[in-house]
Amino acid sequence: MNYKIMKKHFLTLVLAFLPAFAFAVGGGAKIDHAPIDISDTESIKRGAKHFVDYCFSCHSAEYMRYNRIARDTGMSEAELRENLIHTTNEKGEPTKVGELMKASMSDEYAKQAFGIEVPDLTLVARARGADWLYTYLRTFYADPYRPTGMNNLVFPDVGMPHVLQSLQGTQKAIFKTETRQGVEVEVIEGLEIAQPGSMTTEEYDAFVTDLVNFMVYLAEPVQNERRSLGFKVLIFLAIFFVFAYLLKKEYWKDVH
Repeated sequence: MNYKIMKKHFLTLVLAFLPAFAFAVGGGAKIDHAPIDISDTESIKRGAKHFVDYCFSCHSAEYMRYNRIARDTGMSEAELRENLIHTTNEKGEPTKVGELMKASMSDEYAKQAFGIEVPDLTLVARARGADWLYTYLRTFYADPYRPTGMNNLVFPDVGMPHVLQSLQGTQKAIFKTETRQGVEVEVIEGLEIAQPGSMTTEEYDAFVTDLVNFMVYLAEPVQNERRSLGFKVLIFLAIFFVFAYLLKKEYWKDVH
């Protein structure tokens, strides 16, 4: 292989991994493991209610229908309307169970209020990952230099306010001094509760777990079926391999 081809391949490899490097250094915070279980339908039910209560006023989930959630979790229409459907359609009529989960906030209003359209959250768990979401929702801290008064360890200078602050409380950053390239700098060592919320740390972590669990389900509702089918396919291939090998030996026995 000549030098030009090797250089081209090297540059292609570097460009392919640049997004991963950028994501790795973004925020600089330790990402915690999210203890989710998408086979836990009760957790998904609770997470769906948390999503509607705290996220849905701004963020849509436009690729999901209410009745799909009800079908996958065993939720009745009465439960669906009590816990998830609190909106009306453009005609002012109650939202139908077969409609998509569209937030009431319009893109125009979002641009006026926040300067940017609020993102749809249907696929955020696939884009960011469950661990990132779990850590993000637990690492807001007070920062008087930010417009909302809050900042985030894994998403520095985040524009979103801490909508779960009443539950978690207000955290403050604990700083330590490090020497980097001969210069002393202040870095965040950790966070601690400065003003308690309505939940204990354990209760809030469980709340976030359910919310993230729902968002992981939201991003791919068929993943339980996909994994089950994949396992069955692997078993079939293993059995088929045995018969294929025996058949091959039978055909080739005279040759060998």
